Formats: sequence, structure tokens, C-alpha cells
Amino acid sequence: MSFRIDPKKPFAEELQRVGVELIDDAIAALSQQPDGPHAAVHGARKKFKRLRALYRFLATEEPKFRKAENIRFRDIARSLSQARDAAALVETIHYLQDFSRSEAESQALASAHNELSDRRDAMTGGDGDLSARIADALMECEKGKHALMQLTLPSGKKSATKLIGKTWRKQREKALHALSQCRAQAHDEDFHDLRKSGQVYWMHLALLRKLWPSAMRAKKADAKRLVDLLGHEHDLSALAALAGHEPERFATGETLALLLDAITHRKHALRRECLDLADHVFAESAKAESRIVGLLWEEAAA
Repeated sequence: MSFRIDPKKPFAEELQRVGVELIDDAIAALSQQPDGPHAAVHGARKKFKRLRALYRFLATEEPKFRKAENIRFRDIARSLSQARDAAALVETIHYLQDFSRSEAESQALASAHNELSDRRDAMTGGDGDLSARIADALMECEKGKHALMQLTLPSGKKSATKLIGKTWRKQREKALHALSQCRAQAHDEDFHDLRKSGQVYWMHLALLRKLWPSAMRAKKADAKRLVDLLGHEHDLSALAALAGHEPERFATGETLALLLDAITHRKHALRRECLDLADHVFAESAKAESRIVGLLWEEAAA
């Protein structure tokens, strides 16, 4: 499936087509599970993220639909997330091991890796009620697909241009606000908000890349790199939270102290890198960039 909209075709029809294809892809992944249920869940959740980014273009014209369907697919993803979240913590230890600064820290990370691997296996072994949750998710996907296919959207070129420009500006303003909060307060939630804004930005760049392929491709690559770095930052925050809530998991106080120190050191370095890159990714003003995107759409759709 190609996650892109053709500006030569009516925007409403293209949005509906892409949305239906994303839902169908998620249904196929969860139904067929060629690489097992956990890989299927991971693949489906990525489709849900793209779908929710797509639905942001409906916030003005169809706010009730967008709100209801955003909640639907958010809740589907959350219902399937337990196994993925446990695996992500193990991957985070792997990531930290690449930045180990001493033999003692390496040993502490190896001990934490073993514990978190056991935790992951215990949570995913036998799949628990995952099969039932996948069945429920499939039913909700079908309902969401039906709701989208019943949706009627305005098809005029002028209304599409206005909608795209307005949505683009709103999302860029959210990103700039999140970036300012990261610099002013630097709470975990602020960096999480910046990550979410960055995800929507690179998905929208992918969605509309036919407007200006070379420029959109370059912007998308930078935005994706930012999102990946912020993803590591978020995973480190999640690992620190687990260590704080369940310190008994980490064998000794020394292991826990070394783990938390490794997390803190890497988070600080990541945050500096993220902020520098975010300044580049979001260098253009929201107003100016949304105007350019609107003009590009208008020209491409002519």
C-alpha cells in the first residue's frame, strides 16, 4: 500500500482510499499473522498511527468523526500494546549497552537485560489473552472501516486547499509549542509531545510527498530521524519509570544505581541532540510553511 495522496484526484476520495487501505492492511496483519501474533500487532499498530495522522485532516470538516475514530484506533492500539511495551524495554537495554562507559555498567546492564527478558517472556508466553484482544481489535477495525466508507466529505479543490493549509499550520504550531516546552521545562511529557508532533509531521510529509518529491523526501528523512531519537528518549523514560516502580527486579542496589545512571547520562545526550535537530526540522515558521504547502497543492491539483 502506498501511503500517499495524489493531488490530481479529489482529496476527499484519496483520503478515504488511503484510510480504507490502512485499515485493510491492519486487518490482514492481525488475521494472517505470517510472522506470529506479536509481529502482527507491531505492524498493525504502525498502521493505526498513520491512520490517526491521516484523520487529522478531518478535524475541521468532520470533528465528531475524527474524535470518535481517533479514540477508536487509539484504544485498539492500547489494547494490544502490553506485549510490545515489554519487548521495547529489552530493546532499550540493547540500545544502552552500545553506550556503556565501564565494565561495572556493562555487567549491570547485562543483569537488567536478563531480568527484563524474563519479564517479557512471562508476559508474552502462551500469548495469554492476546488472541481474544486481537479478535476484539478486528471487530473494531471493521466498524471503523464501515464508518469511514459512510463518510461524505466536500470535494471542491478550493476547500481541499484550505483544509490542507489549515491542518498543516495547526500541526506545525503544535510542534513549535512542544519544542518551546522542552526548552523551558524539559519534562518527560514535553519530549513525548514533541515526539508525537514529529511523528505526525513526517507522516504528513509522506502523505503529500507528490507535491514536491525531492524537498518532501529530504524533510521526511530529517523528521523521521528526529522521531527515532525521541523514541529512544521515550523508551529510556519508560525504563527509568519501571526501575523506580519495581526496584526489586534489579538484583542489587548497585545494579539499580548503575542502570539509572546509564539512563540519565544517555537521556541528557539524546535530549541535546534532539533539540538541535528539532530546531532544524521546524526551522520554518508554521505560517510560512503551511502557505507553501497550500500553494503546492493548488498548483498540483490544477
